Amino acid sequence: MLRLVVLLVLTAAACTPARSPELRVIGVHETTRHEVVFVQVTNPATRPMKLTKLEYTFAAAGSKISEGELELHRDVPPNAAIVVEVPLDVPDSDTSSAMTLTGKLTAELDQVLRTFKVEAAVQPK
Repeated sequence: MLRLVVLLVLTAAACTPARSPELRVIGVHETTRHEVVFVQVTNPATRPMKLTKLEYTFAAAGSKISEGELELHRDVPPNAAIVVEVPLDVPDSDTSSAMTLTGKLTAELDQVLRTFKVEAAVQPK
């Protein structure tokens, strides 16, 4: 009977939908050819999360500015946040308008790979 109760609890825990990690831009670093956007990733889950990949697109006024894929090997403790550096290649180095970072964040949670849609605003300087 105890085994059945434990199995039911584990099954219920595995079936609960995971809340999506949250992204928030905390800064931009300019260089000659590209910029780096510092993005804070928050793990709202009560269990650790291992980030594995971020597929991203930067857009402004409905136009795509830059896109890419970033391999990640970062652990995020429960209810904690880390900072990820996302490259932003801008041909004319004009980041004076507001942009949006959208994409898919892939993470391992409870030994299962999950993909979350993410979005964050990038404010002009």
